[in-house]
Amino acid sequence: MARRAQTPGAPHILIVGGGYVGMYTALRLEKKLRRELKRGEVTITVVDPQSYMTYQPFLPEAAAGNLSPRHVVAPLRRVLPRCTVLNARVTELNHEERWAIVQPVAGPPERISYDYLVMAAGSVSRTLPIPGLAEHGIGFKTIGEAIHLRNHVLAQLDIAESTKDEEIRRKALTFVFVGGGFAGVEALAELEDMARSAAKYYRNVSVEDMRWVLVEAADRILPEVGPDMGKWTAEQLRGRGIDVKMNTFLQSAENQIVELSDGSRFPAGTLVWTAGVKSAPIARKSGLPVDERGRVKATEYLTIEGVVRAFTAGDNAAVPDLTKEGEFCAPNAQHAVRQAKVLADNIVRSLRGKTLKPYVHSYAGSVAGLGLYKGVAHVYGIKVKGLAAWFLHRSYHVSRVPTFNRKVKVLADWTLALIFKRETVSLGSIEQPRAEFELASKDQIKAA
Repeated sequence: MARRAQTPGAPHILIVGGGYVGMYTALRLEKKLRRELKRGEVTITVVDPQSYMTYQPFLPEAAAGNLSPRHVVAPLRRVLPRCTVLNARVTELNHEERWAIVQPVAGPPERISYDYLVMAAGSVSRTLPIPGLAEHGIGFKTIGEAIHLRNHVLAQLDIAESTKDEEIRRKALTFVFVGGGFAGVEALAELEDMARSAAKYYRNVSVEDMRWVLVEAADRILPEVGPDMGKWTAEQLRGRGIDVKMNTFLQSAENQIVELSDGSRFPAGTLVWTAGVKSAPIARKSGLPVDERGRVKATEYLTIEGVVRAFTAGDNAAVPDLTKEGEFCAPNAQHAVRQAKVLADNIVRSLRGKTLKPYVHSYAGSVAGLGLYKGVAHVYGIKVKGLAAWFLHRSYHVSRVPTFNRKVKVLADWTLALIFKRETVSLGSIEQPRAEFELASKDQIKAA
């Protein structure tokens, strides 16, 4: 059964994806088309498997326990009260005939007709066919992965504390992160900082017992902050006892034995993969024009190249950077949020028969957190490090996190963290909530 607009003939805008671009585009459209939406003259549908948008720059802090997981996500239905939100995946798209097939989380697939398309499906982790990676690797792109990783790291400390077997201890206390971009460096730095704090409460686990390894294929880390700040960051991490390996590749992780291209080989109970992302598969399957990397080809107006009434932006789009001839906008939050604003405004202009405006934004710079009171930043040509960069990192991101409600809760979390010690307890059992009940049931059946 197809969903139809409330008023016959009213334009229906379909937004594929509820991430940065999807949510902020819908939010802007609600503001610009308030009267039309209220009268049913325009309808908007947002399709995403999740019922929330994740503010990914806060994932490292959520993993480290500095922020509540609930405060890192924004519920789509609350943020977008005038839109229809479907928890589903788009599995097929025919833009010529203006329909899409969506597969809900539960139930049969459904066909949706639309007039305007926004392809904002985002990206997924880019993996390689490395032996053992799929079986033992942990991603770091969703709130579920971040909280799982937090529980996993603390559980490894528990394992090391509770055994006298040195091989088991060494494996449990070895943590390997592959990828030296923002996600990898911030995740490693925050979790190492958390584990360092947690070690104070263990009798048989010390900071010196733990081995943290960062593996990067390039010759530097954090390229976004420039070579000087990247070099400084590497020195800071090494000063904390973290083994930073550059020009190095992961070759195998079979049986939780990590093998690197520099010849090193060792067991590791934790392997985190943050080595890049790629456009969501639906972009390539949609029939829309894509480049060699599977990104939807966009124009400077954020329309899809050669296609009418279709727009795109964010990680799944190749958006030309008008400030750098021949280059494309980087797939990051800074561009995505700003692109969403221009994209939404251009949809409104299209509806009203006005001329579209191009997306132009000079990259302002980057900030990164390296644990409590530690950070690095390169903003508008100014290099900042240490406490000042950490404060700048937090100030910038709290200003960007969606909704006033979330801003207040994030600030409250940070304020409480300054007063009280952070919680360092593993709650890995919540990932298998029925395990204890099933065990009890089996024991009673045996006893009967």
